[in-house]
Formats: sequence, structure tokens, C-alpha cells
Amino acid sequence: MDCIYDLAVIGGGPAGMAAAVEAAKDGAGRVLILERDKELGGILNQCIHNGFGLHYFKEELTGPEYAQRFSEQVKEGNIEVMTDTMVLDITEDKTIYAVNTQKGYQQIKAKAIVLAMGCRERTRGAIGIPGERPAGVFTAGTAQRYLNMEGYLVGKRAVILGSGDIGLIMARRLSLEGAKVLACVELMPYSNGLNRNVVQCLHDFDIPLYLSHTITRITGSPRVESVTISKVDEKRNPIPGTEITFDCDTVLLSVGLIPENEVAKSAGIALDPRTKGPIVYENMETSIEGIFASGNTVHVHDLVDYVTAESQRAGRCAAEYVKGGRQSQGELAVTAGNAVNYTVPQKIHLPAQKPVEIFFRVAAPMENKAIVVTALETGDELLRLKRLHLAPGEMEKISVPAEALQKSPGGIKVSIE
Repeated sequence: MDCIYDLAVIGGGPAGMAAAVEAAKDGAGRVLILERDKELGGILNQCIHNGFGLHYFKEELTGPEYAQRFSEQVKEGNIEVMTDTMVLDITEDKTIYAVNTQKGYQQIKAKAIVLAMGCRERTRGAIGIPGERPAGVFTAGTAQRYLNMEGYLVGKRAVILGSGDIGLIMARRLSLEGAKVLACVELMPYSNGLNRNVVQCLHDFDIPLYLSHTITRITGSPRVESVTISKVDEKRNPIPGTEITFDCDTVLLSVGLIPENEVAKSAGIALDPRTKGPIVYENMETSIEGIFASGNTVHVHDLVDYVTAESQRAGRCAAEYVKGGRQSQGELAVTAGNAVNYTVPQKIHLPAQKPVEIFFRVAAPMENKAIVVTALETGDELLRLKRLHLAPGEMEKISVPAEALQKSPGGIKVSIE
């Protein structure tokens, strides 16, 4: 027998909880959270370091503390929660197929859906590191879970590939547990993590950062015994004669995150090839009416506070849809211009009556630049904002006034000059 809900939220991490709580506050009716883990919180449960909540709660919290605050709000909002439940598929008519050990295979009908599945890590197979296949090679997030939740130290001498935030944080975490982190190796000529993490996690622990380097060989049997790194040229090809070998027993990979969107893809939701997440409107609605998305399933965020704000917007708009909210009278496109990797949202509903927040990342570190918004059809400048510093590791946010959007019904372009 089908279970019928007004709103179903897939994912019980920070995005899913924020969306569900906000939707319930806005009168969405019967709200359900589906979470594949045994408890709510998502990735926050293994992030025991501080630095969360500075924007939203105006205080410094650990990941589990941040998750706990929203988990309590879920209980207070009388939101139904189904943990240890795997969503297998969703359809365009908003039917969810899920399975768990208590109720078995289920069909869940919803008037609206919010996708909040988060993201997954890119693995060794995805980047093609040459060498043997010994034990001791982990993604940074897997190592974080082993250490912080399961209580296992994954190694004693480690090399970290990639300078994303999880890799940087794990460099510090391993050091605090008595392991020796020999090097952090980054393919690009700049770090991909937040500057504060580079300082607090590498500089403070005297861990060298090798920029424009990559791992060119892993050796060992049955466990990692050594790692060879090489400098790369402008085309990211290894330069012969620049090899450095480290004797180690562990390799951590922090080489990028990919939005988790298998169910979105199977439902026929349009995905952005740049973000790997759904193409969304300013209200976080996807290409299928009544299905919304937010958080890292849309694009990878650097701060959980931004995930929360975006997900609250998705929750409010999903509640509005359930209650029979306004109809769109057309759309305008948002495109990425010079030195901008992507924009979120990619589309805006018309008529544009409110300012629209646009998030994006730049292609390379830059100083003393301007963020310029222009009309797609005419090239007229609509908005110019100066920035002293821009970096790929830090997500940018701008607010485009409604008046500017009304001057460009064909769409807008966001560029760096």
C-alpha cells in the first residue's frame, strides 16, 4: 500500500534537515525525511572538528553539534523520519521507491520532493594513479569516518594527494593522533581548500605542501610501502627527473567531490555537466516541476552554513508548491562567462520580482578583479562588484537586483574582468 506525504526529503544531512524544518514551518503538511544511515546528520557526524555554524548560529560548533541542533528542530517540527532506508528510484510523477529492513520494499507518493543526497568522493580509479594496488589507499572522507566514528587509525606514515578541505583537515587529524603526515601533494599551482585550513592544518603542523605535483607511482605489497611524486608542467604532465619518493604506509585521496545524483538521473532530471548536479531555478526547483534540490547534491559547498541557507529556500519553495504557489510566466538563463566555472542557479523564473542570489566558483586565483553581470542579448552591463581576492576553493555569492533582471529578459552572464 502506498504511503502518501505532502513533502518527501531524500537525505537527512544538513541540507535535508534544513529543508524539512523550513517546509514544516511554512505549512507544508505531512513531511518525511528518508535517510540511508542509521541516524540523521549525514557527513557532519564524522566532522568532529570545529568551524561550523559561524554564519548561521553565530558561534563555533563541531559537525555533530551543528547536526544535533537541526535534529532537535526536526523532532520539534513533528517531521516523520525513516532512517536506515535506501531510496532506489524516483519517478517524474513523484513516486519514491525505497527499501529498509523494517518495512521492506515501499512505494511512497509525495506532492513534492526535495533532493538532498549530498556528494561522494572521487576515487583512485577515477583519476588513474599508476602503480600497484596495495592496501592502505583511502579516500580522505573514508579515513575520516574510520578514525572519528569507528576508532581506527588508518596508518602511521601518510601522504595526502589533493589539497581539498577534507584532505587538509585529515592532515591535522592524523597528526593529532600521532601519525606522521609526510606531504600534501596538489596537482594545481594553488590549493583547492579554504585558506584558513591551509594555515591551521598544514602550516601549523609543519606539513609541506607540494604545489604543481602529483603521485606518479604507488608501490607495496600487501600494503603501501612507498609513494613517488613528480612535478607537473603547464599541461599537468609529469616532468621526468623531478621524482621524490616517500616511505609511507598510507595514501589519502582528496581529489574532488561529485554530487550524488543517480536517482535524479534515473528520474530524467536535467543535470549540469559542469556541476554534475541538477540544473535549478532560483527557487531550487529542478527541470521536473515539484522536485527541488539543495546542498551538495546541486553543487559542492565549502561551508555548511551556505548549505543550510540554500536548503531553507528549497524547503520554503517546496511548501509553496505543495500549497499551490505561483505559476511561472517564462524563464531567463544564467550563464558562466570569463573565468567562471559555473553558476547556480542556472535559470530564473519570470517575472523577476525579487533579488536573486547567484553562487559560482572562479577558474583560478585572482586579485583585484570585478564580478560583472551583463545582459546576454545586448551585452549591457547590469552590475559590477569589486573583489580584492578570488579563489577556486572559496565559493562566491552575489545578489542581482530585480531591476537588473528585468532589463535582460533573455538572460544574464556572470564574468570576471
